[in-house]
Amino acid sequence: MPPLSVTVLGLGPMGRALAGAFLDAGVRTTVWNRTPGREGDLVERGAVLAGSAEEAVAAAALTVICLVNYDATDSVLRRPEVTDALKGRTVVNLSADTPERARDTGVWAAEHGIGYLDGAIMTPTPSIGTPAGVFLHSGPEPLYREHRAVLDALDGVHTHLGEDIGRAAAYDVALLDIFWTSMTGYVHALALARAEGISARELAPFAAGIGAILPPLFEEWADDVDSGSYTGEGNPLTSAVSTMSHVVHAAEAHGIDASVMRAAEALAVRAVDRGHGAEGFTRVTQIVEAS
Repeated sequence: MPPLSVTVLGLGPMGRALAGAFLDAGVRTTVWNRTPGREGDLVERGAVLAGSAEEAVAAAALTVICLVNYDATDSVLRRPEVTDALKGRTVVNLSADTPERARDTGVWAAEHGIGYLDGAIMTPTPSIGTPAGVFLHSGPEPLYREHRAVLDALDGVHTHLGEDIGRAAAYDVALLDIFWTSMTGYVHALALARAEGISARELAPFAAGIGAILPPLFEEWADDVDSGSYTGEGNPLTSAVSTMSHVVHAAEAHGIDASVMRAAEALAVRAVDRGHGAEGFTRVTQIVEAS
């Protein structure tokens, strides 16, 4: 059996982590970056530096690309000389963008005889090459199986989500929605606490307690939304609106921007105004979908 090989395009922090993990796993790794000079220690560790993107993709049956977005990946992959070099080979795109862009790239790849899998990395750079890494993949399952041995060299958990090219990106944007709205809530809470003389460090242990409440709620609320029950037992929307208004008033009394909480409050109020006050906050899902 020939040794495993891969090409990595893009040597930002995540691309460097991917290339490093492949090297650590003994995979022959060719690297290339749009801006020279980032390959340094990777070459010292055994990576082969290609002189051009087309030379890089020609070096392996599988190319993994990880850039800031699909405008960036298009600027590399859709150059005629690179497209020609990729024919009959496979690209795994681990860059972040929308499901629509992923599907468009899948169509382009098929039109040019290029195998294509879309993907998303759901954990930070230090997790790459460890069991803590989480990778999502979508696209043709036979293609995924064909290249699974190379992808497994990254360690972590790999999940194939289905044939729809855009499905990994759809998971990605939904999960990023959770992350960034949560982080926005946290930094807003820190600002509000500081205005009341509570340091961020003093608040942090109690914030962790709030965070621990969430995983069971994620499971419970998922069942609520999928079943359409929108259960409000113990915490009806009318109660939620009341507590949200307390946050808004306290923040604005200190001159703190409360627009994010005002937006959440407005969604809950709309649900109450439509007669759903006795139901749970999950009813807001329907309000958002109808916007």
